Amino acid sequence: MAKNEKSSPRVASLAGKVLRQKTSTKTAKTLAASVLTQSPDKKPKKVKKK
Repeated sequence: MAKNEKSSPRVASLAGKVLRQKTSTKTAKTLAASVLTQSPDKKPKKVKKK
């Protein structure tokens, strides 16, 4: 896999939902974990100073 291949934020969100479901199969959770490892990191939110 090339270094620039990333999962979209929407797909990563769906993968997170699969991991949280208690009824998900082991295969589904494995695939979801794979998607999340390929998703871009979340950027930290900027804190506004008053």
